[in-house]
Amino acid sequence: MSDEQQPELRWAPMEPKPSRAGRVWLIVGLAVAALLVAAVVLFFVLPRSGDPEPGGSASPSSSASATPTPTPTTPTATTAPTATATPDPEPSTPVETQPPVADPSIPAFQGQVSGWLNDAVTGLDIVSGTSGQDALSVIDTLQNDAQRLSETSPPSSISSQWTDGVAGYSQRLGELREAVSGGSSASVDAARSAVENLRSLVGL
Repeated sequence: MSDEQQPELRWAPMEPKPSRAGRVWLIVGLAVAALLVAAVVLFFVLPRSGDPEPGGSASPSSSASATPTPTPTTPTATTAPTATATPDPEPSTPVETQPPVADPSIPAFQGQVSGWLNDAVTGLDIVSGTSGQDALSVIDTLQNDAQRLSETSPPSSISSQWTDGVAGYSQRLGELREAVSGGSSASVDAARSAVENLRSLVGL
């Protein structure tokens, strides 16, 4: 054995371990704060309806995380909407309404029909002195004039008498034409009487 002096061993007290109680309370506090934040977020995000949704729970799930994990999204190509030209609607044509026909006076109406009524008297005189085709051509002209008399609007005061009188005159002309076409002697007295009634009605 060597004479070297052995180191003297001394027992020293061990250093106390750092207390972990503060760290535990810090973790608990952070967890409570995370739950409060999640509860506030759910309170503002969930719809506030009177009736709770079926199967819904009033308390937030304990597995709610304070910091949601972002989900990676893959960008998708979007097609821009194509503008389609809409043809302008065709403008509607306004319906034109004819103004009401003014009621003519007797003198004004007399001026409209006097020429045809005077020709009727002259034409019946010609028919009474002729026969055959000559008489038929004159009767055809008188029938055309009678059609014009029926298309002329009379004053309302004589409207009914005028309409009936023109219809009677046209009927007499038709009978006269049938008689002339059949080769029989025709009398123009009935047609002349109808014309005189129309003439007196308008003051001729």
